[in-house]
Amino acid sequence: MSNQLYINEIQTLFDEVQRSAIFEDQKMMTDAVPLFPVEKINEDYEKSKNTEGFDLKDFVMNHFDFLGARVSVQREDHLPIKEHIEKLWDELTRTADEEKGTLLKLPKPYIVPGGRFNEFFYWDSYFIMLGLKASGRIEMMENIIENCSYLIQNVGFVPNASRTHFLSRSQPPYFSLMLDLLFETTHDEGIYTKYHDTLEKEYAFWMNGEEWLENNSSVKRVIKTKDGDILNRYYDAENAPRPESYLIDIEDHEKTSGDEFYRNIRSACESGWDFSSRWFADGENIQTIETLNLAQVDLNCLLWHLEMTLAKSSALQNLSEKENYFSERAASRRQMINKYFWDRNTNNYKDYHTKKNTKTPSEHIAALYPLFLGIADQEQAEAVAKVIAEKFLYKGGLVTTTKNSGQQWDLPNAWAPYQWLGFKAMKNYGFDELAEKIKNNWCSNVERVYKNTGKLMEKYNALDTETIAGGGEYPNQDGFGWTNGVYLQLQQN
Repeated sequence: MSNQLYINEIQTLFDEVQRSAIFEDQKMMTDAVPLFPVEKINEDYEKSKNTEGFDLKDFVMNHFDFLGARVSVQREDHLPIKEHIEKLWDELTRTADEEKGTLLKLPKPYIVPGGRFNEFFYWDSYFIMLGLKASGRIEMMENIIENCSYLIQNVGFVPNASRTHFLSRSQPPYFSLMLDLLFETTHDEGIYTKYHDTLEKEYAFWMNGEEWLENNSSVKRVIKTKDGDILNRYYDAENAPRPESYLIDIEDHEKTSGDEFYRNIRSACESGWDFSSRWFADGENIQTIETLNLAQVDLNCLLWHLEMTLAKSSALQNLSEKENYFSERAASRRQMINKYFWDRNTNNYKDYHTKKNTKTPSEHIAALYPLFLGIADQEQAEAVAKVIAEKFLYKGGLVTTTKNSGQQWDLPNAWAPYQWLGFKAMKNYGFDELAEKIKNNWCSNVERVYKNTGKLMEKYNALDTETIAGGGEYPNQDGFGWTNGVYLQLQQN
């Protein structure tokens, strides 16, 4: 992938633009496309920056194209919600035949989330695929898988999103689940053998470095516990401000002494949960973020699924040695999930703190993963279902944590992915009534907001169903890929 260093190549100018906050949204500058060769832009900037009457914003507007700043389409007609979503699929479709600025090239068309997000996002795409499946848009499902495979083959993993400044981190590894989704639609087992090599490559990315680890240490995304067990964590290779949230990161960093603050911030972004009290040592403040000290229950469950899928794709090709290897890894990880994430005291799944060798206190909705993937036993599932019903389910859907910190991945927000995970998790263990309640509470919230605004939102307020959700580093976005996907899929179940 060329162009990886594009932002670094204009670093002096980029730094000034982001620090001076000439755009309300820091993402504007990361998405800008240079109108001239980078050398010329740098030269013009050096020449003119100290001259009288130099206007930074004018300079930037004259040297860059802001293609990313799409205006959302205002519609006259207020269509029924399902028809509206069908229309949105086409509106949210993009192609990237060539690299432009920070945007990576991809072989196939894809669906973007919407709002300020005009690139291909990794875990969003799985939940978008749920809706494409419901809409019978099989080709677009195949496109998404093909794009992920292309990225894994060319970059070594699927980046957080298809931009050069995300080439240091991924997102929750959903590729193997995407294959399952397509298989449910086409019943063609060939999908697993076709992408076997891609699955192996993604697995190698997440497990990179494990062979050199000693007990009680970590490298990249792998942790070896004091007992010698292997677990995984979210991680980002860079320890610098995120270009897309540059000023916020610098200002937050000034209030903390941690030398890996930026990497902790970025590693939380790899989880998709940016940000949540789940990552904070004090449960309140982003300055105490310690993502790197944790092994996360969701990630380890997803990697168990990847191991199981690799065992399956190996078996389909009669690769018995590989089948045994991946089956053993999956069996071992299943035990580790029980040993490190199941909290007997609270009858719930928690993250594991590798430095303190304890479960973290944060109560969060990622506890659904062992149920969503069928890893929990019936007794554990009953206990989790009870916690979900008592502490997480509100009038407007499932919240992500039990803490209101002002962060967007905390109470009171309800996010589409976890409504689907919750619904499926409860169905898997026979808690049909709770599954229906999760579905109905959230879907009626989505319908209410749509009726009032004509929009589908990125996230919803589960407690106060009179308002629209908030919190986080940017305003609530409309569009919205995964909301559309989960809503359509829930309506079909």
